[in-house]
Amino acid sequence: MGLFDRFKGGAKADDKGRSKSSPAAKWVDRIEKRAQNYDRQEAIEALSELGSADAVEALLRRFTFHMDPSITDQEEKDAAFRGILRAGKEAIEPVRAFAARAESLAWPMKIIKELVGQDEYVEELLRWLTRWDTEYAKFIDPKLQILTALEDHRHPRIREDVERFLQDVNEAVRFHAASTLLAQDDAGAVSAIAAMLADEESMRVRTKVAEGLASRAWAVPEDQREGVRKAVPPGFSVDAGGRVVKRG
Repeated sequence: MGLFDRFKGGAKADDKGRSKSSPAAKWVDRIEKRAQNYDRQEAIEALSELGSADAVEALLRRFTFHMDPSITDQEEKDAAFRGILRAGKEAIEPVRAFAARAESLAWPMKIIKELVGQDEYVEELLRWLTRWDTEYAKFIDPKLQILTALEDHRHPRIREDVERFLQDVNEAVRFHAASTLLAQDDAGAVSAIAAMLADEESMRVRTKVAEGLASRAWAVPEDQREGVRKAVPPGFSVDAGGRVVKRG
């Protein structure tokens, strides 16, 4: 359901099927790339003043295209960002809907981070991550952005929700999933990480995991040690206690 489709009652619709009852409706076409700069900037200011969920949904359109010169593009996006924040909690649902279809999550993540506390922010990112599986996808930038952002946080749900991405078909996803799990400093993840290491082909990922295990001195389960011993890159070994160690 798109912008203005939700309005019910006796309101008339314009020739594009949008309700004219919303104060935001008159500005939405002026957010488009084809609009004149001064019209677009006026629309951003007006929508920011409204502070409604519908105004937020319209403002989010500004993050779907790039304009030249870049300084104008950045100024308009910064203004839209500030306008969305003025809506407070009203902005959360529109941002969620936008994130579900966005090609980049940089701005949605930045907005949500300002609107909620740290734990809520992590939970929101994990909610967005549930839309992704571990199979091949042509475009995975949002998945990578979420995993990369999670590396900077600790939360009890991260391990459970991220472990499956250790088996992702994409090497970059596996790398960031491993980085995120290692950053949790939760030894309970060692079995899943060891299983991934034993099957991993990428030297970059194997090195990242070996370094992470060595720095934490986590003991690999006995039945996984031989596989890990064979998989660790040159310069690493597995000692008698099952700990990955870096030589030299």
